[in-house]
Amino acid sequence: MSRPFIFCHMLTSIDGKIMGRYMDTPECEKAGVLFDDISFGNRGKYNMQGWLSGRVTTDDNFTMYRKPKLDENAAPVPEGDFITETDKPMYYISIDPSGKLGWERNTLEYAGSTATVIEVLTAKASNAYKAFLRKLNISYIIAGEDTLDCGLALEKLHDIFGFTNLMLGGGGVLNWTFIQQGLCDEMSVVIAPVADGSPETPTLFEMMGRLGSNTPVGFTLKKAETTEDGSVWLQYAIKNSNGGYRE
Repeated sequence: MSRPFIFCHMLTSIDGKIMGRYMDTPECEKAGVLFDDISFGNRGKYNMQGWLSGRVTTDDNFTMYRKPKLDENAAPVPEGDFITETDKPMYYISIDPSGKLGWERNTLEYAGSTATVIEVLTAKASNAYKAFLRKLNISYIIAGEDTLDCGLALEKLHDIFGFTNLMLGGGGVLNWTFIQQGLCDEMSVVIAPVADGSPETPTLFEMMGRLGSNTPVGFTLKKAETTEDGSVWLQYAIKNSNGGYRE
């Protein structure tokens, strides 16, 4: 299978949270500057062409839990993928298996970048939702029937859009799914010198019920860097099922 190099890049608290009240602190704000500099400023030298996140992460940051404006009487759309643009400088790929995100346009702004949106759906996404995306000129690919086929999604992102380097940006369930399936090649974590102790906010990696596995995965430290404000940047290679590492 041909697929992009995937690096998971996340900002966490000391207690491993990727969301929560700690994000409103000065300590996290400074760590966030480092986080953006590594990825969007290319301090990490990843040369990423886009980043992908799950539906909840997308709703939390961009679509704000808006409901999509669907036309249930829309004419049937053609089968398969819908591709509009393949040559933009930056892309945002939303993993949205059932088709629930309420987009209002086909681009978003983040960290000084304008990113063109791509949706990753499964076959259970409705005709009305696909018609909704087409009306907004949002590309989508179909990867899986009832459940997401992550490998197929990456293969299509490579073959159709030419992606060779993509950032995986959460949430915890999507991060763990990619790692468990051997589809993530490197881990980059910025740890902010702050914690809030919440037992309810998501962590860096999370298993979703019986759909996931808690089989341990090994990491090898490649780099550790500290900053004057107390943030830490860690880079890890991720061990694959054969005990080796993808370069």
